[in-house]
Amino acid sequence: MQQSKHRGRAHALFGALLTSLVALAALLTGAPVSHADTTICEQFGSTTIQGRYVVQNNRWGTSATQCVTVTDSGFRIAQADGSVPTNGAPKSYPSVYNGCHYTNCSPGTNLPARLSSISAAPTGISYSYVSGAAYDAAYDIWLDPTPRTDGVNRTEIMVWFNHVGGVQPVGSPTGRAVVAGRSWQVWSGDNGSNDVLSFVAPSAIDSWNFDVMDFVRQAVSRGLVQDDWYLTSVQAGFEPWQNGAGLAVTSFSSTVNVGGTGGAGGSGGSSACKVTYGTNVWQGGFTADVTVTNAGSSPVDGWNLTFTSPAGQRITSAWSATLSPSSGVVTASGLAYNASIAPGDQVSFGFQGTYDGAFAKPAGFTLNGTSCVTA
Repeated sequence: MQQSKHRGRAHALFGALLTSLVALAALLTGAPVSHADTTICEQFGSTTIQGRYVVQNNRWGTSATQCVTVTDSGFRIAQADGSVPTNGAPKSYPSVYNGCHYTNCSPGTNLPARLSSISAAPTGISYSYVSGAAYDAAYDIWLDPTPRTDGVNRTEIMVWFNHVGGVQPVGSPTGRAVVAGRSWQVWSGDNGSNDVLSFVAPSAIDSWNFDVMDFVRQAVSRGLVQDDWYLTSVQAGFEPWQNGAGLAVTSFSSTVNVGGTGGAGGSGGSSACKVTYGTNVWQGGFTADVTVTNAGSSPVDGWNLTFTSPAGQRITSAWSATLSPSSGVVTASGLAYNASIAPGDQVSFGFQGTYDGAFAKPAGFTLNGTSCVTA
């Protein structure tokens, strides 16, 4: 029902007067002034929160209506009409971010920032989930060889906190990895525009604080990113395929500390780990004996040593560690009895394999995302 213009204006004047009286009362009593939530239904509409983050509707895969209600600490999907097949791309990515996205940069951000200049990039989030939808809840971490603020970046890292309804990341699974103290299934592929490296939690994570650089180091170790590239944005939200109303980010924080001596390759000028790789080679086969030394000052709990197996090589068996997959980007993980490496201590494991053509050793190793010196 349409109201008359005069009645609508009277209501507006009364509302403005009431808001002013509430604000005056709060000022006199010292109580905080609450702000009305904002609802965005425009396809790529956005607004800022806390004077430092951008919340975006970002509906790009459907023409159906989607609206997000923006709060002081995050957002909630208020309306999510339409659906798309779960074996394809999602219909949108409503999200909150620090950094730059298609020239829309968050207030006061220091992104893009060169990876070698970043000492840490702490972030935290709390999610609220619903049933009756197909979606993932995920971070989107964007990286590029240039400090671009527009368009599509070269590499995308996704961190899936939850997924419901049979959806899956871009590409195919390549094994498992422990990153920032958690175990993840790793997927790798490309969507036709950029490389995508995804880390999928085995069960839903409601809230978590972590360092974005732990995942960036994983991308570096897999050759998808270089240390002189740029971090352009840190985003968190939902990718819905079907429905999605009620999904919410209830809190979000992101900081990028620059000017340190860290970077994607590790902290400081010397590596915190050392790898000795010895081999016994015969025609078409070989064994490798690997020793990993913790050269840092803190214990390494739940160690994972990642390396790229040279082309033509395939691992057939292993001892004192589990190795997966048998070729390509391989991760060796400690067993129950040798899962921790004390400062100055070391662990050893070995494996047997086959090879075609000329035999070669892996070019480099990373321990839980940190590059190691190879002896």
